[in-house]
Amino acid sequence: MKRFARLNTLSALLLAASLTTGIAHAQLAPSAPAAGAPTQASEARKANIVIIGTGGTIAGAGAAATNTAAYQSAVVPVDKIIASVPEISKIANVKGEQVFQIGSESFNNERLLKLGKRVSELLKQPDVDGIVITHGTDTIEETTYFLNLTLKSDKPVVVVGSMRPGTALGADGALNLYDAVLVASSPESRGKGTLAVLNDEIHTGRDVTKSNTFKIETFRSPFGPLGYVVEGRTLYYRLPARPHTMQTEWDIDKIDKLPEVAVVYAYGNVNPASIDAAVKNGAKAIVYAATGNGSVGDYMVEPLKAARAKGVQIVRASRTGGGVVVRNAEQPDDKYDWLVTDDQLPQKARILMALALTKTNDTKELQKIFWKY
Repeated sequence: MKRFARLNTLSALLLAASLTTGIAHAQLAPSAPAAGAPTQASEARKANIVIIGTGGTIAGAGAAATNTAAYQSAVVPVDKIIASVPEISKIANVKGEQVFQIGSESFNNERLLKLGKRVSELLKQPDVDGIVITHGTDTIEETTYFLNLTLKSDKPVVVVGSMRPGTALGADGALNLYDAVLVASSPESRGKGTLAVLNDEIHTGRDVTKSNTFKIETFRSPFGPLGYVVEGRTLYYRLPARPHTMQTEWDIDKIDKLPEVAVVYAYGNVNPASIDAAVKNGAKAIVYAATGNGSVGDYMVEPLKAARAKGVQIVRASRTGGGVVVRNAEQPDDKYDWLVTDDQLPQKARILMALALTKTNDTKELQKIFWKY
């Protein structure tokens, strides 16, 4: 009898606990929405993303599906590119705008400024949460770096391209564009500067560079990507270390012209006349893409010194594609009043130097800028 009494007591306790839990659940459960009331899913606002088209391979087409490297770029309008990736509509509200329809090798200072100013205008609109720019891969690193230094917004700006046209077998543009919109829509992308998204990787505009003429994994950063896009998720693992966007002294809205900066490539038997030509063409600075650690051949020292004597800034860079150019190592930079790039590539050093010259022509201040950015 005692055993049955204990069982009955235990059953009563379990029943009481069940009833209490049921009441608690009923209190915590949301009431059913009234007819016509928005549900939680419908209340979740998708980001508003503007996709700016500038041309490039992502807007290209080939004569056959096997043409992965031989094709015509910049022929497909941005609206048609967007329409070819309907999955984008599930993650963001997008609209397209065609600013250019060119191969990115045709970008110049004027087009950089026009693009930057348009992006700046759009970022100021409260109904715009982020920008995606479709761009040719040849100079994607230069445009991304320029925007990284001059835009004054913490809203995500993502530059994207492809290595194969949309007509090719194994075309990479559709997924790259989807990933770019995903990254631009992510709150985690705010405040990270201008980004480049290709091949499932997220790169900072400061570091990214193209390293191969045809492979889809061509884009590299010397310190690795900031993160990845995996199965619809934006995953970040590190942050940009150098100042960008809101932290820089340049504002795209206040820049109407960029000074001429030339890049002169070094090689065995390089002709010193290349320096004279740059000076005659109005260069305010010459980035000398030298060998090794910014090495300058003995027969090139005097032409570079002569250019500096005429007021042209001389910047020692390296054509190696990586590493730091050490000041006063290969050349007595202090004596010659020359600059070094730190670790920046010649083509990006040109962008930084052009912007720097809009602020100062003092060599010491210019060197600080290269070490800072």
